[in-house]
Amino acid sequence: MKCLLIYDIPDDRARGKIADFCLDYGLDRLQYSAFMGDLSPNHQEELMLKIERRLGKAAGRIDLFAICQEDWRKRLSLSQGMSPQGENHE
Repeated sequence: MKCLLIYDIPDDRARGKIADFCLDYGLDRLQYSAFMGDLSPNHQEELMLKIERRLGKAAGRIDLFAICQEDWRKRLSLSQGMSPQGENHE
C-alpha cells in the first residue's frame, strides 16, 4: 500500500535518525520532511513504533497516511526542474 510520511521535528539528530528509518524501510524522500513508498500495514506499525521510541519525549509530529490505489491514481502532481528529492537543478 502506498504511504506518505511527513514530519516536523525540531531536533536535528532525531530528525536525521528518523529520515534514516524511512530510507531503511524503502521509502523515497519527496522533500526534506516527506517520504513516500509502499509499506504493508505491519511495516507501517513497526516503523511508527520505531520512530516513537527514537523520538522519546522530544518535540515532534509524525503523520503516516496510507493511500489506497484508487486515490493514488487520482493524485495530481507537478514537478519542474527538481530532482526526486526536491533539490533544484541549476
